[in-house]
Amino acid sequence: MKSQTVVYSNDFETSDLKNITNGVIEIFHGTHVLGRYNNGSFVLNVPNLPKHDLIKVSFDLYIHDSWDGSQSFADNLLGPDMWQMIADGKTYINTTFSNSICQPGNICPSQAYPGNYPSNNNPRTGAENVNLPGACLNASDPRGTSLYHITKTIDHTSSSFSLICLDHLIDKNVADPKCSESWSVDNITISTIAL
Repeated sequence: MKSQTVVYSNDFETSDLKNITNGVIEIFHGTHVLGRYNNGSFVLNVPNLPKHDLIKVSFDLYIHDSWDGSQSFADNLLGPDMWQMIADGKTYINTTFSNSICQPGNICPSQAYPGNYPSNNNPRTGAENVNLPGACLNASDPRGTSLYHITKTIDHTSSSFSLICLDHLIDKNVADPKCSESWSVDNITISTIAL
């Protein structure tokens, strides 16, 4: 690696939404985050990049409350709960998450992450922290929030970069879907790498 240059960095503490379309800021667990989203998305555009060969994308992804993973339940009223990361029109992550707690004798909905859907992994596989409070669920609900650190390095030489994160969540039996299942991101860093 010849050089790595940070071209975008945002922890959202100043509520800066420059270069972001569909951006909303909320406070979660004492910090400002981009989101929360339920059947929503944001687009981050980074122009005027220096000459480079690769782009490195990293951010914290919070999966809030009762995500159902890869399974579809109750005649398609719940799940699968999909999440995607698209860079310059190409899908790099197409996965599901499950915040379910596996108890002996209970159904344990799997998730695709860290693989792409339809991979099968245990709930919360790859999570950095599974002990965060839910965004809406009460403190006694063990599903809470799971934190994942997402990092992708991709071939890239264009002078601009577009990042889209979005979801397709299914939870048709609730009055407030965003309080049942949502997601947010924090600490986004985009770097160019010249080889």
